Amino acid sequence: MRVFVTGATGFVGTAIVLELINAGHEVVGLARSDASAASLTAVGAKAHRGDLQDLEALRLGAADADGVIHAGFIHDFSNFKANCEIDARAIAALAEPIAGSDRPLIVTSGTGLLMRDHAVTEDDVFSANSPMPRLSEVAAQSAAAHGVRAIIMRLPPSVHGEGDYAFVPTLIDLAKKRGVSAYIGDGQNQWPAIHRFDAAKLYRLALETPSTTSTYHAVAEEGVTLHAIAEAIGKGLNLPVVSKAPEEAAEHFSWFAHFAAMDNRSSSAKTRELLGWQPSEPGLLSDLDGPSYFLPSRHGLPIA
Repeated sequence: MRVFVTGATGFVGTAIVLELINAGHEVVGLARSDASAASLTAVGAKAHRGDLQDLEALRLGAADADGVIHAGFIHDFSNFKANCEIDARAIAALAEPIAGSDRPLIVTSGTGLLMRDHAVTEDDVFSANSPMPRLSEVAAQSAAAHGVRAIIMRLPPSVHGEGDYAFVPTLIDLAKKRGVSAYIGDGQNQWPAIHRFDAAKLYRLALETPSTTSTYHAVAEEGVTLHAIAEAIGKGLNLPVVSKAPEEAAEHFSWFAHFAAMDNRSSSAKTRELLGWQPSEPGLLSDLDGPSYFLPSRHGLPIA
């Protein structure tokens, strides 16, 4: 199968590309620079020049593919709404040339967009009126209504492994900056988690498996408490571990306070049953027990 992948040189995307190549697929990755193109060709993929705002490049890449995986997103949370709109337009462009065919389009979303009083399942539906306005699922639903075999892949707040630069490294940066590893309240709120290689395997299975199912959960661990994550960070940095009252959270965590308070326990039972998927990589706390997350060169998202 010839697969067009956006975000192909990103943290999750590179794992997806390698997983597909190792399974015998031909991979074409979206590359916005010479360096990105070179990194793709170095692992045996082909490069297709363009970016997420180059809608014609996206259409051409999708038109020439047997399947599309959209793993790209502009991770600038200071401009989140605008980046969500860019994402929605990119999904529409990718969908246009494959409408009416059986070629799959896998769109990446997140379990964190769905806040429930129970473990989030694949059957829980994202609303366009959500306070977290990432529009990927709305765009995927629109594509499906126009004859596209659209599949939603929800990633958890922690996708971990070598090269992680997102939520857990951001907590580590905050701990270094503040001199303490913190959680909010009793710290019993939970983040689901997955290793990036387990996620990549799931993308491949979703691509290869004929199914009428439209939503999968890339969740290996249903929930890891923020207290446990803070303890692991404190141990790794040899720093005190403290609780912050909810009214102190904004001062300590800055814009990241919302995510530090997130309680997003999520299930992948249906995904495992339908795709025969079983995670095999180390869990989040096991990853944090090693040295790689605490190297001086490792950084998360920018915090004021």
